[in-house]
This record gives sequence, C-alpha cells and structure tokens, in this order.
Amino acid sequence: MTDASPKPRRRLALDALRGLAVFLMIEQHVGIWVWEGPEPGRSVMDYPQLVGFNALGGMAAPLFVTLAGCGSAMFVAAGRPGTDKTLVRRGIVLMLFGLGLNLVMQGLGSVIDSGDPGWFSWGSWFVLHMMGFAMALTPVWRRLPNRAIFGLCAAVLFTTVLVRVWLDTPMAVNNPFMRDTSRPGGVFRLALAESQFPILPWLTFYLAGFASGRWLLEDKTGRVAALGLTFIALGGGGHALLNAGILPKSNVYLNRAFELHLGFFPASVAIAGLLLGGALLLIAGVSAYENWRSMSSRNPMVTLGRISLTLLLLHVPLFRRISRIEGIDLWHGLGANMSLFIVFAFFFLALVAAWFWERVGYRFGAEWLFRKLSGG
Repeated sequence: MTDASPKPRRRLALDALRGLAVFLMIEQHVGIWVWEGPEPGRSVMDYPQLVGFNALGGMAAPLFVTLAGCGSAMFVAAGRPGTDKTLVRRGIVLMLFGLGLNLVMQGLGSVIDSGDPGWFSWGSWFVLHMMGFAMALTPVWRRLPNRAIFGLCAAVLFTTVLVRVWLDTPMAVNNPFMRDTSRPGGVFRLALAESQFPILPWLTFYLAGFASGRWLLEDKTGRVAALGLTFIALGGGGHALLNAGILPKSNVYLNRAFELHLGFFPASVAIAGLLLGGALLLIAGVSAYENWRSMSSRNPMVTLGRISLTLLLLHVPLFRRISRIEGIDLWHGLGANMSLFIVFAFFFLALVAAWFWERVGYRFGAEWLFRKLSGG
C-alpha cells in the first residue's frame, strides 16, 4: 500500500528569495572590493548611490540562514526515508564546503597576496559553517514544537549577551579579530561567539526560519509576518528604550544587548532582531505573493536562487583574490560608476548562465555536488 497523502510542493518563493540573497551578497561584496574609494577631498557619503545600494547587502546573510531553516522544515515535512541521516550529512557537507573555501582563500592569498589572509583563517566561521551546523542538528529541532523553538531563540539571544560579556568581546570587531584562532578557546571561541557569523546569535535566524517553514506549509504567512514584527519590536524597541535612557546604558548587559553600530560584527540582540525581522517579513511577503499568483520555475530570480551556493563559492575567490592579479587590477581599481557596472554585469551573466543551466538540472554545480555528497 502506498501513502497517498500529498507531498509538500516546492516553494518557488524561497528559491526567488535565495536569488535575492545572492544578488545582495554579490552587490555588497563586489561593489566594495572593486571600488577604489573616495576621491581626494571627498568621503564615502559623497557616493550615495553606491553606498546606499551597498548597504542593502546587509540582508544577504540573514536571508540565507533564515531560508536554510525554512528549507529544512520543508525537507522534514516531505517525509523521505532516512530524513535525519540526510540532514546530518547535509549539515556536515555544508560545513566542509565552508572549510574548503577558507583553505582555498588562504592558499590563493599565499600565492597572490604574499600571505595576506584577508577575511580568512582555517578557523573562520562564515554563513556556510553556520547553516551547516544548524542543519546537522535539525533532527533535534524537528522534534520540538514551535513554542519550544521560540524558547530556544530567546535562550540563544540571552546567552549571546552573557557570553560576550564573559569573553569581553569588543563592541565592534574587525577582520583580523574575527579570524584570530590564537585567543583562548581558538576556533571554538570563533564559532561560538566571535567570528563573522557565530552560533551566538545566528542560530536564532535558523530556528526562527525552521518554525516559519512549518507555518508556510500551512499557508499561515500572517504568522511569519507577525513573528518578523515581533523581532523588529524586540531589536528596535530595545534600542529605542536604551537610547531614551529608560534602559540604563550603564548596565553592561543591556548596553551589549541593544546597542547599534555601523555594520553588524558582532551582531547585538538589537541588530539580530532588526535583521531577522526584516528577513521574515520578506519571506512572508514573497510567499503570500506566490500563494496569490503562481511563480514560474523559469523566473530569473528562481533560477538564480538555485545556483546561489555556486555563486557564493565562486564570487569570493574571483573578486577578492583573482581580481588582485597583476594585469587584471580590479581590486580597489575602479570608480564608483564602473564598480556598479561590474556588479550588474556579473549579475546579468549569472542570470544568463542560470537560465541555460536550468535546462540540464544545474548539473556539476555546487548544488549538484552538495546533493551527491550528502545523499539527498
């Protein structure tokens, strides 16, 4: 006897949002990496188009991690045999992809940049590591009701503040700090709290995404939007109360939790709340649109989203290392307008490649390899 219950359909809205996330990631990274910087006598604020556009890229990582949680919830709901084992393998493979990128970038650095590590050490903890870690533990998350998931979200944010105070992590950190494995705790310290996208507080994004994925399967996009507004109220409201003096800035824990600074390294509770809330609202909005008006699998953003892992792994060595080779000279070598042109040219080439590649199932790309290695 076969199970006649309907299987969850593929949510093209989530693919489209992955396409948006990878576009935001590319425009943020590439725009800054190839731009030569302000002309003499001018500041970055004299380039509002480039700087404003670049600032939108801050939503890339929040979208990626939150969408990973949504996708895992839908994978669980599909009820395939060996779901837990597949999820663990997927998580491990994704972390290995992250480690591989670290090592490739270090190797290219030793050849091209005379050993300049840039962002990277072998122990750096980026988006791929974070998504892989959370995914490998999905057999735990999937056995918890949403109320328990939200309790874990609160616990992660609360623990973030405690650990940052205990470690005396600076309020703002730079790349050398976030790749430094020489401090007590080494790579585990970076992964837990002090690298680019550490477990604290970024696990909250995955967990909120996982709970939201369950709601999306029930077409309850309103609940996803409400959750997004709740996180925005937590982050924005907490900062407003701190800034107004209602919450005392002299309290080190409250100050750590609700301060805001340019960039989000390390992400405070306020920063995490605002970014996660924004990601959830985007997910709710695009999912509601998909429910109202069907999307095509040939939609440009959908096809781009299906090669998001490939583009993530490709653009970093291409524009952060290979661009520095003598004769290419793209690294910090272009004006603001030409930098924007390079961003959109690369984006257009990616769209064209994705459109043709879709015809053969994106064979031999990073996503294809990911499925082969993880067994599903």
